[in-house]
Amino acid sequence: MSRLFKNLKMLCVLKIPVRHNPSPNHWAVLRKKKTNSMKALEYFDDFYKNVFGEESWKNIRSALLSKDHKYVAVLNNFSDVEKSSFELEAMGAMNMKNIYSAFKESMKYVKPKQNNEVDEEINDKEDRISDLVAERQSSLPPYSSAVEYSLTSSNRKHADGGLEPVQLQSIETNVVRGSDSSRIISASAGISASQLYEYVPATKIKGMDDFVLESEHLGYYTQAADFSVKVEKEYELNFPDNLAIYTFEESSKAQFPNPEIGSTEVLDYFLLDGASILPVLSLDLQPGDVFLDMCAAPGGKSMIALQTLLPRLIVANDVQESRINRINNFLEEMLADIGDWDKKFFVTQSDARSIEDVGMYNKILVDVPCTTDRHCVHEDDNNIFKHSRIKERLRLPELQSAILKNALKIVKPGGTVVYSTCSMSPIQNDGVVQVALKGAYEEYNSIFVVKDQSAALAPLRYLYNFGGEYGLRYGHLVVPTKARNWGPMYFCKMVRVQ
Repeated sequence: MSRLFKNLKMLCVLKIPVRHNPSPNHWAVLRKKKTNSMKALEYFDDFYKNVFGEESWKNIRSALLSKDHKYVAVLNNFSDVEKSSFELEAMGAMNMKNIYSAFKESMKYVKPKQNNEVDEEINDKEDRISDLVAERQSSLPPYSSAVEYSLTSSNRKHADGGLEPVQLQSIETNVVRGSDSSRIISASAGISASQLYEYVPATKIKGMDDFVLESEHLGYYTQAADFSVKVEKEYELNFPDNLAIYTFEESSKAQFPNPEIGSTEVLDYFLLDGASILPVLSLDLQPGDVFLDMCAAPGGKSMIALQTLLPRLIVANDVQESRINRINNFLEEMLADIGDWDKKFFVTQSDARSIEDVGMYNKILVDVPCTTDRHCVHEDDNNIFKHSRIKERLRLPELQSAILKNALKIVKPGGTVVYSTCSMSPIQNDGVVQVALKGAYEEYNSIFVVKDQSAALAPLRYLYNFGGEYGLRYGHLVVPTKARNWGPMYFCKMVRVQ
């Protein structure tokens, strides 16, 4: 009893330290509250507002966050094609090739106008395109040529003499519009991310590491600013005869039902983001092509290539076993035991940076790992904005340019490489293209021409919002909007001339 009394007395005398809960605005509390998708959106708000302008970013942001993401249906030639076509058209879906051909025809007979009259003419055509497509839903003949005239602001600058070779400008002067210059670290300053900590109070660094380290990207963007790239116009976009892609008109809220298993025990069609077809179409696949998809998982773009029935050989490659399994599972759902596709389609596992099949492929798709902007604002799992993946995110441009540079190395002379991402970052897009082209020239003496496809893509303006007004130099960007909620998708076409 006396011992218990002494213990109680000691408890009354001794003061046991207790750690108080931090305030609601403490950095540790705020970090715990933020999900990975919230971090991604916060970063996009900070960066893309300056890239696209505040008002444009509001519209793009709204589309990214919307649940009404639009898809296209690609028919499976190894299933019931006629049955699937009939059912989809009965729902009101339209064959994208017919849309392209109808709009192309309507533009074909437009007399070339002055630069300030072209967009008004095209907008008038867009108002009438639904009726025109409905009248011509049946197959339309291909067109061999088109009248040359300016369609975009980037073309107008060079309407008389074609596009001139351009130099990539510093992000400080070219890419970020309306930004606070005090927040941009000049490439010439030579300041690394780690050195930035010397200028930030220690109490402010905690919780800010996701943003501070992004300055590494800006320096990477300027590495090849002194290298000139030749750009040539391209006027045709080829829709292969055997590739049937269905979509609903712009104003429609209709959604495709989940595909069913047909008589050959495979799916009748597959669904994917409507912007994902454009990099494959840009390759202009032809009979006898040897096609490599360097980063193929989950396999949608490789499957589009197979559905054209054109390439002699298709190789779908990826680096991780889990991603290879995704490709194989997709193949089992789509390919029946008919035809000789198993002799044409191969799945390989390799780091895309180390593929050494020089001169084997004449068409290469480089759909690189990126920030996957839409996925990042919707999903927390496997989100690259996860705190533990900061270094991985910072190294993305370096990884992307290394993969693209290897593609530029191994493609046959005269062959085509298409680079694509599902990011809107000018660093991961035009910036990586510039760095890789310079590296390929300096290390392999490879020379490429970039294809400006503005005119070729113009008939698809009825379906897509191409962000040509945002200072793109080489590639094309599908910018999501509420009415045209595809993408984002950047793609750039390069043809090897030496």
